[in-house]
Amino acid sequence: MNHRERVKAIFHYQPYDRIPVVHFGYWNETLEKWYHQGHITRAEYLCWSDGNEYDDSITKKLGFDFNWFTCFSPNTCLYPAFESKDMGPYPTGGRMIQNSDGVIVLQKDDAGSIPAEINHTLQDRESWEKEYKWRLQFKPERISEKYYHEIKASHPDIPIGLHCGSLFGKIRDIMGVEGISYLYADDEDLYDEIIDTVGELCYQTAEYVLKQGWTFDFAHFWEDICFKNGPLVIPDVFYEKVGPHYQKITSLLNNYGIDIISLDCDGVIDSLIPTWIDHGVNTMFPIEVGTWNASIAPWRKKYGNKIRGVGGMNKNVFSLDREAIDVEINRLKSLISLGGYIPCPDHRIAPDAEWDNVKYYCEQMHKL
Repeated sequence: MNHRERVKAIFHYQPYDRIPVVHFGYWNETLEKWYHQGHITRAEYLCWSDGNEYDDSITKKLGFDFNWFTCFSPNTCLYPAFESKDMGPYPTGGRMIQNSDGVIVLQKDDAGSIPAEINHTLQDRESWEKEYKWRLQFKPERISEKYYHEIKASHPDIPIGLHCGSLFGKIRDIMGVEGISYLYADDEDLYDEIIDTVGELCYQTAEYVLKQGWTFDFAHFWEDICFKNGPLVIPDVFYEKVGPHYQKITSLLNNYGIDIISLDCDGVIDSLIPTWIDHGVNTMFPIEVGTWNASIAPWRKKYGNKIRGVGGMNKNVFSLDREAIDVEINRLKSLISLGGYIPCPDHRIAPDAEWDNVKYYCEQMHKL
């Protein structure tokens, strides 16, 4: 069996020979550390990206089989993006930078986390019409045929996903949590129009790609609209407003033979799962263990075999020792036995991860 065949068998609850050992990439600071320790080359450190040749090289060195997030990703973001601009110093230190979404963020040289948001260009209907709506229209230039053929040719034996964009998370990025929340109360018509515009762009992009006859093993969405205490959107509103767009896109995917549809959302996602399951998304990722011990087990009990999963491996053990890794692998065995589940470090591998510990994890997982 190759990895494409394994994944297909696992997610269709069919016999397979072994579990694939997969990952979801690394923080830049992790690669910097490993470069200075001599484990990877300077090019691998500076040029790594999901699914590229440097990713493949690091994957092989560590002993992983592949990066789950090896996807063909058309541009479903703002097109053209905003020009990055330095807006001057911030009173308490750092620089105010306008990013590609038109958001003013605080940038500090010593910051390793997501920059704080200071202000947003998208505020109301006037700014929507002037700066955003026209940037969220479909154009064939959003799709690179060369990129598709390159990623397929360089990965003949692993599953390749079609990235279908983000139906709400990117709007959250552009407006901020407060902005999009207040918009629902202050101008529901505009709220609906923004969601519908983004949903239609994602649909038209996926439709154009599939009409080319290009083939994929799964489809994938990105959202990141939850945190450690739950969602950043009212679940009933999400179901009503965004659910139909998921249904339209997943029905299209199903018509082209794609029935494994995964979604990347961090945090406690439980109250949003009904929207995804009821509208055709069936594979949760990365199932963050976090402080709340997320796991596919209670979801399987509630939703049965309709739900699959990739993730749920506590990457924090990479900073500890082999005994901790063995304990984590033993915990994963019972989850693997449920079927329809592939363990994966539950996010980008963090800077506290020790190279030899990650290698040991891969070696032991292969022995399963």
